[in-house]
Amino acid sequence: MNTLDKIVAYKRDEVNEAKKLYPIELLKQKTYFNARPVSLSAYVKNEDKTGIIAEIKRKSPSEGFINQHISVEEVSIGYMQASSSALSVLTDGPSFGGSLKDLETARKFNYCPIIRKDFMLDAYQVYEAKAHGADAILLIASILSRSEAEELAGLARELGMEVLLEVHNQQEIDSHVGEYADLVGVNSRDLKTFSTNLETATALVKQIPASYVKIAESGIKTPEDALNLKNAGFDGFLIGTTFMRSARPEKTCQKFSAQLKFLMKQNATGKA
Repeated sequence: MNTLDKIVAYKRDEVNEAKKLYPIELLKQKTYFNARPVSLSAYVKNEDKTGIIAEIKRKSPSEGFINQHISVEEVSIGYMQASSSALSVLTDGPSFGGSLKDLETARKFNYCPIIRKDFMLDAYQVYEAKAHGADAILLIASILSRSEAEELAGLARELGMEVLLEVHNQQEIDSHVGEYADLVGVNSRDLKTFSTNLETATALVKQIPASYVKIAESGIKTPEDALNLKNAGFDGFLIGTTFMRSARPEKTCQKFSAQLKFLMKQNATGKA
């Protein structure tokens, strides 16, 4: 089994156990379940923001612990003060060091859109996302059939949330991109080897219909990377490791955002 297969296997066991301990009817009684979600796509397209979806994660399968001792409160607030468009919160524990508590903490201190980023396989997880304060969910094409993705997305939309569909290649674009998604993310990371190559994103972005908000995911290390992806056709950028490697992720995000705004302004002037 490769790393992704192992994650999917333990995730199914994890979800089955959660169903027994905390049934859906109890999730529906949580405070955030009836809250009105904020539109992720609208915030990403907002020209007053940077398009950055700033991510909170403590570790990754490829690197181990990246930043084990962060304050979700401080980092999430700092990310938004840096003009980020949204937050992405990893809620997977074994591989990424996250939890649903992290999602709730980010929700408590921020009004912006928040994505629950996890390996979504079951309707139960969609209810969990809503109950713990998410405005959107991530669906990964490589671990879901088209019908499974449509089913989970349909439930998310019933609950008022938006859907970011993640693809990695042309085959997944052809098989999975459909009206059930609000945003399409191209992940430049190979989920089997966990290596990254930004050429993957730039090669695929033109294959995604113009009606979708387009997000570049993984491997974005510099403001210049983000600008190049913007010029290639992306609306936003999901950035995690580049910020989280810093002792103060929010400060690194603020510096990155300021540089990106400057580059974007120069770029716009040059085109004019």
